[in-house]
Amino acid sequence: MNPVDSLIDALPSGRVLTDPDVAGSYARDQTFLEPGKPLCAVAAQTRDDVVATMRWASEHRVPVVPRGAGTGLAGGATAVEGCVMLSLARMTAIRELSPADEVAVVEPGVITADLDRAARAHGLMYAPDPSSYEISTIGGNLATNAGGLRCVRYGVTRDSTLGLEVVLADGRILATGGRTIKGVTGYDLTGLFVGSEGTLGVITAATLRLRRAPSVPPVTIAAEFPSPRAAGDAVAAIVAAGCQPLLLELMDRGTLEAIDAWKNIGLDPGVRAMLIAQADGHLPGDAAEMERLCEANGAGFVAVSSTPEETEELIGLRRLAYTAKERLGACLVEDVCVPRSALPDMITLIEEAAARHGAHICTVAHAGDGNLHPVFIFDRGLPEPPPNVWAAADEVFRAALELGGTLTGEHGVGLLKRRWLGLESGPLVTEVQQGIKRVFDPLGILNPGKAI
Repeated sequence: MNPVDSLIDALPSGRVLTDPDVAGSYARDQTFLEPGKPLCAVAAQTRDDVVATMRWASEHRVPVVPRGAGTGLAGGATAVEGCVMLSLARMTAIRELSPADEVAVVEPGVITADLDRAARAHGLMYAPDPSSYEISTIGGNLATNAGGLRCVRYGVTRDSTLGLEVVLADGRILATGGRTIKGVTGYDLTGLFVGSEGTLGVITAATLRLRRAPSVPPVTIAAEFPSPRAAGDAVAAIVAAGCQPLLLELMDRGTLEAIDAWKNIGLDPGVRAMLIAQADGHLPGDAAEMERLCEANGAGFVAVSSTPEETEELIGLRRLAYTAKERLGACLVEDVCVPRSALPDMITLIEEAAARHGAHICTVAHAGDGNLHPVFIFDRGLPEPPPNVWAAADEVFRAALELGGTLTGEHGVGLLKRRWLGLESGPLVTEVQQGIKRVFDPLGILNPGKAI
């Protein structure tokens, strides 16, 4: 008997997808990486579907790659040969939304923006907002500990996660955390699973912290600079001054040119970088101070929003960045993070790496928390980035580590960054992490070859 037949028997009709083309459509994320050929895909709709799949996989020792919407940028949801692609995209229930406790209990296939919209109907908000928030899922955000534009104020996904329901590799169901804001009973298993990239268990529900939505519209500032370094200096000055921005985003000239080529935004030839900042409407002094500090650090022009529509227009400009760069070619998207005081130096080092290796790099940054996204653009049709791009990426990663930073702030290690992992982790950290992996997944079937 074909082992897949027993998986088909264990699940409701239509859950197991065996057609090679259909299963193959689940095999990729947003990277250029060539996936392995999956054995099949499972389109789970309930926790019981996930339990049955993991029990079967454990019995037959078949690798399982969990998957959300496939918007990942590190290869974390790329198929390995002979695996089951376990899609959680159909698990879309918001099981509970409690205004009294300011929590929501959601399944992993819920779109991030949909949760935020549901919360705002009650005067609340879901704070994490990756740029892909209209298409990325909560499960994927949890897997990579995603951040986004608002994390300078509210933190990353882990900071909004109170508890999880997780199906372990052998099919057992583990509950972590709870619905209280505070809780220190035992080890922090919730925090361990957030950012584990599907290597320790399959998240089937999450209890998430909601926050009060601002009652006063924010004020948004867009400042144009003669260099990315000057914009970075403005960021450092804003942070040092004690301002509390809701977001603080930087775009370099290459990114602005890509947006201009697509949307014709009227980019001035002398603009080499743009900083988009947002101040809490309850703190009008912050907006004025950030405007002043941008001008003091060389901004040639500063625009301040006066209506919510103008705010949406300016924030929308930032959200266009990745799609605009995709129009230029294939993209290797990275996300190094450095201490905020080192942001101006890191911007300069990225520019120098691009020039030294003849690489086309466009950079955006969640500048308020030191998280930079240098995007290496190369010709479509190539199986992977050419040697000069890899050389420039290597230089960027090493520079971030030398400045006291990290290889990834929110995209995860996946497959793309494993070649550099030893530079940051070291042998003892690697040994400990592999030991943790063995506790939760002794057979090594959960997303093998990823993250650690």
